[in-house]
Amino acid sequence: MVLAVVPPVVWLLLRVVGLTWRFESIAEEGAAALPHGEGAGREIFCFWHQCVLPCAVYFRQTRATILISRSFDGELITRTLGLLGFCAVRGSSSRGARQGLLGLKEVIDGGRPAIFTADGPRGPVYQTKMGPIKLAQMTGAPIGAFHLQPERAWTMRSWDRFLVPWPFTRIVVSWARWTHVPADLPEEEFEPMRDELNAAIERARMNALRHLGKVGE
Repeated sequence: MVLAVVPPVVWLLLRVVGLTWRFESIAEEGAAALPHGEGAGREIFCFWHQCVLPCAVYFRQTRATILISRSFDGELITRTLGLLGFCAVRGSSSRGARQGLLGLKEVIDGGRPAIFTADGPRGPVYQTKMGPIKLAQMTGAPIGAFHLQPERAWTMRSWDRFLVPWPFTRIVVSWARWTHVPADLPEEEFEPMRDELNAAIERARMNALRHLGKVGE
């Protein structure tokens, strides 16, 4: 019953409320904004789990593939995002990690973009997992880091501080510089690359907060 009812209801709400959101793109020095993901192809994109809702609306034209957990909540998300035009590969850092990465590798090899909620599905918040680094090393694809910050939003009492933007609010789409992972990178050097990606996503978040005149969280 839940799987049949919730996805179309959430899809309809996002379609209606999303029309009222006003998106504004910024980029740090050395980075370029990709309006609505235009030009997205053989790349990997990463963002924090808390801004899934505005991301689902803003990037729906990319038809990107996103890694989603095999949990019941993951099934709800998969069906909802499918209605918005996204594809999904099932897996996470805790369940089906290898199958998920191989599925995303096929997506990248086919010339399409892949997306990670970098700190999902269970956190800790603002701490990226190793999956994007491994996929970039396997495929040679660059990693784009971004964050969507609503000017006004409800913040849920969840591990990710999930954001539900208010209707008619402004949302800043903030881009950081690309992270490039060499194909011959030895495994012992994965952790510094993970730290570099983590810092990039956090810069994007903090730049968005500063742009809105908000105190960093």
